[in-house]
Amino acid sequence: MDRLYRVRQSGESFYALERGGALFRAGDDIFNGVAVGEPIRGGLSSVQIAAPVRPSKIVCVGLNYRSHAAEVKKPLPAEPLLFVKPSTSVLDPGAPIMLPPGVGRVDYEAELAVVIGRRAHRVPAARAWDYILGLTCLNDVTARDLQNKESQYTRCKGFDTFAPIGPCIATGLNGEPRLVEGWLNGERRQGSSTADLIFPIEHLVEFITFVMTLEPGDVISTGTPSGIGSMKAGDVVTVTVEGVGELRNIVEDEHP
Repeated sequence: MDRLYRVRQSGESFYALERGGALFRAGDDIFNGVAVGEPIRGGLSSVQIAAPVRPSKIVCVGLNYRSHAAEVKKPLPAEPLLFVKPSTSVLDPGAPIMLPPGVGRVDYEAELAVVIGRRAHRVPAARAWDYILGLTCLNDVTARDLQNKESQYTRCKGFDTFAPIGPCIATGLNGEPRLVEGWLNGERRQGSSTADLIFPIEHLVEFITFVMTLEPGDVISTGTPSGIGSMKAGDVVTVTVEGVGELRNIVEDEHP
């Protein structure tokens, strides 16, 4: 398994490949093949890690863990419940999640996310992994009070900084069950295996690409397990996905 990072160093932005404990330059375009270049002296400690992709869209799936559906006392959906986060909500690892003034409660939601590797339109489930570059972590930050008073999710999910992604894209994986966890100030608040997903990754790729074409770098966020909760300024929120890595962000108040 390799890990792809989008990094910044000395004013330059490029992809880096982590393999065998070493870090190498991987060029600017990972969607046309990854070439292993020169080693990066100092490894990850010598670069600034950015969100691994700048997607044209993030397609999220609501109520996709049985445990979360039970937590919010809703029936299991018959089909995936989709909503879209805008590209402007993407946030780098380590950067602050900004709490907008006057919106009330804002929650963390730890999720496993899928990064699309090639243009995908009407992809059958059996071929889903042919179109997936790899897996990453995502925090589906949600203005919960707004969500509870509206039937649509665009506003409550779409604020700037409400989609931290990263720290990397883990390639060479498959749909086997893996642990997804959410941590608040070092305390484990969420933890479940993707075996609890109502609709697995392959089904989601088929269902979503029947509706819309996914472009290279687009992201499918597969849903959150039970244990969602609120955040406040000063908190540190961490999302971990087994085999992928750890996405950590601080929380700050946005001042008007």
